[in-house]
Amino acid sequence: MPQVPKLTILPEYDPEAFGRLSERIARFLGTGRFIVWMTAVIILWVLWNIWAPRELRFDPYPFIFLTLMLSLQASYAAPLILLAQNRQDQRDRVTHEQDREQNERSIADTEYLTREIAALRMGLGEVATRDWIRSELQDLLRDLGTGDGRRPGQPERTARPGAPGRPGVFPDRGGPGRDEGDR
Repeated sequence: MPQVPKLTILPEYDPEAFGRLSERIARFLGTGRFIVWMTAVIILWVLWNIWAPRELRFDPYPFIFLTLMLSLQASYAAPLILLAQNRQDQRDRVTHEQDREQNERSIADTEYLTREIAALRMGLGEVATRDWIRSELQDLLRDLGTGDGRRPGQPERTARPGAPGRPGVFPDRGGPGRDEGDR
C-alpha cells in the first residue's frame, strides 16, 4: 500500500538540481569575469554615492550598505563553493574507485597472460625443432658408421663441376634429383 506523503512546513527541493546550480555559481565565482564585474559594481557604487546629488545617494560615505551586501554575498558564496567541492569530491571518489577496479582487473589479466606465456615457453622447450631433428638424424647416421651423413652402402654424391654448394645439390635444377620435367 502506498504511503501518504507527510505534510511539512519546509519547502521541498531537488537536491540534484540545487547541487548543479551551486556548481554553476561556484564556477562563475571562480572566474576573472566575476572579479571584473564585482570590481565594476563596487567602483560604480562608491562613485555614485560620493558624486551623485545628496537626495539620490543611497549609501553615504562609510558605505555600510555596501559592506552589508559584500558580507551577504560572501556568506552565500562560501557554502555554495563548499557544496560544489563536496559534489566534486564524490565524483572523484567514484572515479577513483572505478580506476582502482580497472587496475585490479588489468593486474589480474597481466598475471594470467604471464602464466600462459610461461606455460607456452615450457611447452616450446619440449617441441622438437627442425634443426634439432636434423642434428639428431645426422648423429644417428654417424653412429651407423658413415660419419658423413650418408646411409651405409650409399655412394657419395658430388656436384657437377663448377657448381657451388654441397655435394648432391644442383642449384640450377632446383635441388637433388630434379630435372626440367619435375618443375
